[in-house]
Amino acid sequence: MSEVLSDLAAYLGERRGDAIVSSDISFGELTLISTPESIISLLTFLRDDIQCGFVNITDICGVDWPARVRRFDVVYHLLSPRQNFRIRIKVEVGEEETIPSATSVYPGADWFEREAYDMYGILFTGHPDLRRILTDYGFEGHPLRKDFPTTGFVEVRYDDEVKRVVYEPVQLKQEFRNFDFLSPWESTDYVLPGDEKAKE
Repeated sequence: MSEVLSDLAAYLGERRGDAIVSSDISFGELTLISTPESIISLLTFLRDDIQCGFVNITDICGVDWPARVRRFDVVYHLLSPRQNFRIRIKVEVGEEETIPSATSVYPGADWFEREAYDMYGILFTGHPDLRRILTDYGFEGHPLRKDFPTTGFVEVRYDDEVKRVVYEPVQLKQEFRNFDFLSPWESTDYVLPGDEKAKE
C-alpha cells in the first residue's frame, strides 16, 4: 500500500507541485500540505483526474494550535472508490484569515464547513449559508478552541416560574475537591485483589 501511495505522491508532485507545499505518508495514508490560495484547484484536480478519482469528501475538520502564528489547520479527508484509498489535505489558516469554501467542488462540504465555523470560528469565503450548526442562536465563542473554558460561559435551564428556558452565567455549585492521597479513605497502601501486577 505504501508503494502505491508513494507513486501517487510522486504523481501529484509532478502534476500539481505548485499547489502542494509538502507530502507525507504515515499510518497508511497520504497527507498533503497546501495553501488557502491553492486548495480549490487542488481539490478539483483530485476529484477530476483519472488517476486520482477522489469523488467522495468524507470530512472537513479543524485543529486548533493556539501557540502557532497561523492558528488553525483545516483538514480535508477524501476517498477514491476507484483507487480504493484515502487522502488527507491540510491547510494552515490564521485566526483572522479566510479560506475558500469547497462547496463549489464538493457540495457535501456544506455542513462540514459550517461545523468548522461553529466550533473553531474558521471563515470560509463563498459558502452559501455560513452560520452556526451545532450551538444555539446567540452563542458566544467557539467551543473547540483550546482557550474556550471547559465550563462554558452560560448555563441553560428551564425556569418553572417564568415558564421558559433561561440563560444564566455559569455558577459552580461545589468547590473543586483536593484529594488527600495520604488518607486511608482516599487510597490504599496495600495491593487490591486483582491489582498485583500494577505495582511491578
